[in-house]
Amino acid sequence: MLLPIIEEFYTLQGEGAQTGRAAYFVRLGGCDVGCSWCDAKETWKAGVHRMVEVAETVARAAAVPAKAVVITGGEPQMYPLGELCEALKAEGIEIFLETSGSHPFSGKFDWVCLSPKRRQPPLDEAWAHADELKVIVEGKDDLRWAEKCAERVERARVEGVRANKDVRLFLQPEWSRREEVMPMIVDYIKENPRWRISLQSHKYMRIP
Repeated sequence: MLLPIIEEFYTLQGEGAQTGRAAYFVRLGGCDVGCSWCDAKETWKAGVHRMVEVAETVARAAAVPAKAVVITGGEPQMYPLGELCEALKAEGIEIFLETSGSHPFSGKFDWVCLSPKRRQPPLDEAWAHADELKVIVEGKDDLRWAEKCAERVERARVEGVRANKDVRLFLQPEWSRREEVMPMIVDYIKENPRWRISLQSHKYMRIP
């Protein structure tokens, strides 16, 4: 099987619940969400990226000390990920997915970071898959959006379409406006402590 892979690299996870963990990142090309602040706009056009055999990627991932892979993009769920996940699992590798939830799910993951976007909201099925909810914040409207998303995750639990487990809730300042929105996010979390802050720590560390 072939997938449009932009890059693969070994680094530390810089965001969300898995911050600080060493992991092998697999970044897939292609995204139709189109966030204006996206820091990976080179991923948007799927057809311009090299097609890579799944077996090659799995071999490289298995060669690093951390038995953990982050599948990201772009929007990785634009592609069938079952074969990639099965091959990674056969090597004893933990699999973490980062997705907007805007496409049907495929593949089996140990952890799903759902990062919902207002311009193209997640499909109904996405809320049941989330282990963490990570909402990017540019302004106050994003805080209201974050609460709506948290309600959808909770509704999925109540309706019995997701396991009865806690979902970690994160607010992450949009990088280019971090100085402006940070005080607002801090105050909001102090008033609503079920939320936590996620920082793009890899950018502070100046690592990929």
